Amino acid sequence: MARKPDTPLRRGWTTGACATAATRAALLGFWGAGRPDEVQITLPRGETPVFKVSHWDQGEGWCEAGIIKDAGDDPDVTHGALVIARVSPSGSGVRFKAGQGVGQVTMPGLPIPPGEPAINPVPRDMMKGVVHEMAQAMNLPPDITIEISIPNGAELARQTWNPRLGVKGGLSILGTTGIVRPFSCAAWIASIHRGIDVACSQGLPHVAGCTGATSEKTVQGLYDLPDHAMLDMGDFAGGLLKYLAKHPLPRITIGGGIGKMTKLAQGARDLHSGRSQVDFDALAEALDNSELKYMNTALQAYDMAGESMALWVAEHALASVRAMLPDEVQADTVVIDREGKIIARAGV
Repeated sequence: MARKPDTPLRRGWTTGACATAATRAALLGFWGAGRPDEVQITLPRGETPVFKVSHWDQGEGWCEAGIIKDAGDDPDVTHGALVIARVSPSGSGVRFKAGQGVGQVTMPGLPIPPGEPAINPVPRDMMKGVVHEMAQAMNLPPDITIEISIPNGAELARQTWNPRLGVKGGLSILGTTGIVRPFSCAAWIASIHRGIDVACSQGLPHVAGCTGATSEKTVQGLYDLPDHAMLDMGDFAGGLLKYLAKHPLPRITIGGGIGKMTKLAQGARDLHSGRSQVDFDALAEALDNSELKYMNTALQAYDMAGESMALWVAEHALASVRAMLPDEVQADTVVIDREGKIIARAGV
């Protein structure tokens, strides 16, 4: 069982919140109020955090400021990244540009249409709100271009789902509340949802969700699926299947190692080791093999029971998958060993 921390986990701030704070700081300089050491913003739910300004530059017709992202105790790849906002005249209204390290949307299905900078709707609204609030207070027109950049963002983006979602060239500016809550499943599940949205918009006939990199490689090769058909399911089988039930596609393959697929076969929806366990008593009864009660891992049980267990897992995992999906969605399962060899399939 996963060990809980001894002290409360520290929350952090989204890239959208950091971009908004950087925009406020840059506007202060651009509109003649000087360089601030720190700025305060209001988040969508009313919180008013203060951010230290860590970067500053100014030239003819522009000003930029940067905030170092603090993701709190969340294992976020963008923790410590510098989020920079450069402001300049737009001629009319608030406009957004993707600077260095911020991606462009290239495929439909995301909240932002193709051709636009990968800055999500809530961060856009937050930045627009800052522009309009400050422009009104200073009696100035709110005609501003906001260019967001994240040095090293293109490299960081390779560790995210952006390439598969059709976001090219860098990171997305994300956040719905402005707050990162440590070890929340929400961000991962939201990425699964966006992957399904993209697959639907592309009219893909077949997608796959796998528990890890090895099973993903095996399943992708088995069916010759494109990258954007591979949904980053991880442990969140339930999160994927629940959303797919509401946004159906013609076919889904669920693949994984014997351990996580055994839990799925036994009805688990969250396959994380800290949130679900293999029921060895039930497994022993199902396979009519009392020795399985004394196993410590599903792999150990498979080593003893062999092909009969693998087939049982594939078939019952498929039953679990089908129970969550409408009849119109065809499903199959693929079970692999540690080396990526297929040891059982069902539904094909």
